[in-house]
Amino acid sequence: MTVLAAACAALAVLLAHRPGRPRAPIPRGPRPPSDVRRQRGVAAALAVVAGLTWGRDLLGPLLGPAVGLAGAALVWTAAGRGESSAERRATLRARADLPHLVGLAADAVRAGSDPAHALRHAADALPGPTADRLLARTHALSLGADPAAVWRRLADDPALAPLGRALARAHESGPPVADAIARLAVRSAEQARAEVEDRARRVGVRAAVPLGLCLLPSFVVLGIVPLAAALLADLW
Repeated sequence: MTVLAAACAALAVLLAHRPGRPRAPIPRGPRPPSDVRRQRGVAAALAVVAGLTWGRDLLGPLLGPAVGLAGAALVWTAAGRGESSAERRATLRARADLPHLVGLAADAVRAGSDPAHALRHAADALPGPTADRLLARTHALSLGADPAAVWRRLADDPALAPLGRALARAHESGPPVADAIARLAVRSAEQARAEVEDRARRVGVRAAVPLGLCLLPSFVVLGIVPLAAALLADLW
């Protein structure tokens, strides 16, 4: 029974962190996809089973089920807030494309476009997941929504947050939008270069470990073994 409970607990953890299908970006708060909702339901049920079996044996008939219910609630919440691997890849790609998108928007604003049209022109010139996220977040502008509310909603996006914050500050405090977007374009480009350099350095560090593991046997065979054999021969 204890082994079954441990297996249920492990499966609950795996299901809670199992990646689901990516969600389509929408202007409002994200909702977990249907497969993630199903997975977190199964994970919560397994957590309850683990509490009723394993928890009952270890903690008693009263505390064990209570711990199982608390674990089910925790698994349910964690699985609902978790981000799938596909979503993480989409967010990383959006962050990588953001400097180019902001640069195009800055050029459009300097040419005389308002921020909404500048973002739309930039998204049309650079189609892709980042442009889709941007258009989904700013579509309400074409319907007459308050720009301040749209920029704050844009700042909630994990990849487009710098753009949303810059536009919100420019809208609320009054500095020229063109200057704010231009400064953001410069900062985004510098940050992108720094991230590329950091990734390149991490590749070198990670490559040293398998390289050392590959060279270690040859070092032992060619260096340690002959020396040990010579010392043993002298002793005998």
